Amino acid sequence: MVKKNTEDRKNQNEIVTSSNLVATGTVIVGNIATHGNIRVEGTVEGSLESQQKIIIGESAKVNGDVKAADVEIAGRVDGEIRCSELLFLKKTALILGDIYTKKLIIENGAEFNGQCKMGKSQEDHLKVDRVQDGSEKRQVSSGR
Repeated sequence: MVKKNTEDRKNQNEIVTSSNLVATGTVIVGNIATHGNIRVEGTVEGSLESQQKIIIGESAKVNGDVKAADVEIAGRVDGEIRCSELLFLKKTALILGDIYTKKLIIENGAEFNGQCKMGKSQEDHLKVDRVQDGSEKRQVSSGR
């Protein structure tokens, strides 16, 4: 029984620490979700979601939302980025969309066009919508 539990934990660790690669020249149309890491060097037309880390390389293009614990971007993302821990924008990054993260590092030269909201827990943040008369309407964000 102990041996089986040890093997189960080992298999879970392998799944969580596994890496997935979308190579240069590869185009994926559809959403990708995994427990492990994702590295994109090609093109993804859809959302990316990982419980670990997503790396978007310099040659990569993502047309969809990105959600992970940690995200490192050197390529282009057209979509919303949600990071529960650290978002790192390298100097070649181009982001066209809103950013929600706990921590943010931006290298000189990185660009993003959108709003950035930071804080200890993005799931608990209040979403603020500006109404036409300039007042604010607050609602609890669903985290999506």
